[in-house]
Amino acid sequence: MVTIRLSRGGSKRAPFYHIDVKDSRTSRDGRYIERLGYFNPNARGGEQRLTLDLARASHWMSVGASTSERVKSLLKQAQTNTAV
Repeated sequence: MVTIRLSRGGSKRAPFYHIDVKDSRTSRDGRYIERLGYFNPNARGGEQRLTLDLARASHWMSVGASTSERVKSLLKQAQTNTAV
């Protein structure tokens, strides 16, 4: 099964997450099929907090990919930001 989930990057106490399409059996930071964007929870000033390719995410979900709870909320957040 294919999932859309976060993989962690960054340093200690300064997380940075990539939003990846992965096989559900791979590890959190392991190999990915496609990278859809990133999420920076500590964005300050002019830094961008969330970047996500919504077209590719909807494509993967249409072919059966499931999403983690956090990615589901980030997708909803990204959709409302582009609608504004």
